[in-house]
Amino acid sequence: MNERDSEIIAAQLMHDGHTIVSDESVADVVILNTCSVREQAEIKAIGKSGYLSRIKRRNPNFRVGIVGCMAENLGAQLFELNPAIDFVVGPQRIHEITGILHSREKNLLIGEGNFAYIHRDFDHNLCQGKCTAFVSIMQGCCMRCSYCIVPKTRGAERYREINDIVDEVHFLAENGIKEVTLLGQIVNNFGSRVMPIVNKKRPFIQLLEKLNDIDGIERIRYMSPHPSFFTDDLIDAHRALKKLCRAVHLPIQSGSDRILREMRRPYTREKIVQIIEKLRSAVPDIGISTDIIVGYPTETEEDFLNTVSLVKDMRFNMAFVFKYSPRPGTKSAELPDDVSEQEKCRRNKILLDITEDVSLAYNKNFKGTVVEVLIEGHAKRGDDVMFGYTSNHYKVLFNANEEDIGRIVNVKINDYTTTVLIGEIV
Repeated sequence: MNERDSEIIAAQLMHDGHTIVSDESVADVVILNTCSVREQAEIKAIGKSGYLSRIKRRNPNFRVGIVGCMAENLGAQLFELNPAIDFVVGPQRIHEITGILHSREKNLLIGEGNFAYIHRDFDHNLCQGKCTAFVSIMQGCCMRCSYCIVPKTRGAERYREINDIVDEVHFLAENGIKEVTLLGQIVNNFGSRVMPIVNKKRPFIQLLEKLNDIDGIERIRYMSPHPSFFTDDLIDAHRALKKLCRAVHLPIQSGSDRILREMRRPYTREKIVQIIEKLRSAVPDIGISTDIIVGYPTETEEDFLNTVSLVKDMRFNMAFVFKYSPRPGTKSAELPDDVSEQEKCRRNKILLDITEDVSLAYNKNFKGTVVEVLIEGHAKRGDDVMFGYTSNHYKVLFNANEEDIGRIVNVKINDYTTTVLIGEIV
């Protein structure tokens, strides 16, 4: 979501006459787009702003801005942490950045803004030369997970109109985009509070069906869904819609029903198992990844072992494991952070080791097979090495040419690591 917001900010500034530069030391303004989901992200952003303040000491006209969730979370406190910061803008007000750059005064813009206005003119001019694009379909969240700061920083759920989203994806298809990823805090709850169910299909499914009919778009992804809204109509869509990718990111957070209740996650371990079993029944080769938090307040060894057993049983293709950190203003921040850092690290490593073993086993099975890959761009291994993803979201490396970007090709897999498949076009 921050990548998409950064595209919007940059595109609006370019429309206003600014130019992107590759070196921050020669820039007139540097804008840090920040995250507050975990404490470490804020620490990094504050450290980076401190580095930029040194540039400002050499060039008084240089300007530094903090935008995004940390801006909303800390607000005017950021000016105290670093007096060199010139403006602070929350994620709901990013469409106002061009205006404040015309002022030399310090500016603080936080709170509710105009979500629809942010997406005017389909600001995707930075997608030139790319074949994939992010499309934000909603913003904010009305859930109250005890550990999550998103409702505070991004506000309540707001949705774009389906036709507006369809128009944007048509625009992207006409400009060479082959794959779109739909973005929302709880993307599979899109439109549920204001749009009707039609033919027993929720608004999100209606949107997927319309996008599936757009010529030029070859693949559709979405993130991140919530288990509570992963209903049968969405599982049926994965079976029925040709362009909907065979991949799902399903954040489970914990395998302990007790911890899930403490987290205010309104589903159970059994519900997670049912969703995954239905998905794999509908699409046998579907790739399923997840998010997990270890060390949540009061998490016992028994709670943790319940998570371990769920991860082993469900054999996720990939898991992003995070050590719990309290976020100010959340319900869990009122609780003692009673799991030691050492224990959090231990639990974190155990889960990462399990998921790496599972990933390696999955990747081993691909050796000698042929997979379909959308070529996205240059890898970091050499000028001729390209990368792309399968529909079920396995990363693949192979030799190809610049003009091949955007093509879907067949790749024979010759080798593999924990994180990538390596092959050749056939």
